[in-house]
Amino acid sequence: MGRLESEMPRQRPEEKDVAGHPRAADKGSSDVIISIRDLHKSFGGHEVLKGVNLDVEVGSTVVILGVSGSGKSVLMKHVIGLLRPDSGDVFVDGRSLSRTDEHGLQEVRRGFGMVFQTAALFDSMSVYGNVSFPLREHFRKMPESEIRERVSEKLAILGLSGHEDKFPGELSGGMRKRVGLARAVIMEPKIVLYDEPTTGLDPITTDDVDNMIMQAREALQVTSVVISHDIRSAFKVATKLAVLYDGRIVAEGQPEEIANHPHPHVRKFVGTHFHGS
Repeated sequence: MGRLESEMPRQRPEEKDVAGHPRAADKGSSDVIISIRDLHKSFGGHEVLKGVNLDVEVGSTVVILGVSGSGKSVLMKHVIGLLRPDSGDVFVDGRSLSRTDEHGLQEVRRGFGMVFQTAALFDSMSVYGNVSFPLREHFRKMPESEIRERVSEKLAILGLSGHEDKFPGELSGGMRKRVGLARAVIMEPKIVLYDEPTTGLDPITTDDVDNMIMQAREALQVTSVVISHDIRSAFKVATKLAVLYDGRIVAEGQPEEIANHPHPHVRKFVGTHFHGS
């Protein structure tokens, strides 16, 4: 009907559930910004993703939980088009990534901000230099006054005002994460991806990072996707949890639904890490 092949209608009457069975389109599916459909990926004969299905709604914080080696990072790389699936697809804003060329994928990626596990800041640059870096790379003719205005706005939102001239080595772990987030959102993306944001952090810093993720969702109106194995953090920040196990999403729902989910792996995972047994 005049729609490009690389586009996908927002309403999908024959979507599948987590077991792969057809289901009716979700109510409110027009609000889905990322849709992962029957995603398969193998490396050297080892099947990592075995048919992943997941929707991410606009404005939500979806935490993808799984043990180390469960395929979380592989799934994340598919979401931003760094890996091509063996079969299945990922749709971002209705756009098929598997049918999009590299130029188009670069365009899609501009709608994402990425917060890395280590914050990945430039040690030789100040906070201001780190956060302004993407603007200088993409908008070489942007006036310094506008750059400063944008940076100041993001730093203020994330509680970093007054730290512009500090260097990463002078900041706490939580503050470095906030600078990483400020840099990730300086281009005003629709979606922010967090890669194991609390790994290796002490409880106080973890709490600071959790608050940062929630603050970003509220203040910046972004959709957040977090990959993590930190149950306590996940239950705090998520509007929806998805548990990845043996190459599939075996459970998804609000935190209270996952806390009481009958799947044996979910019960063991939640029991061990959340209830502290």
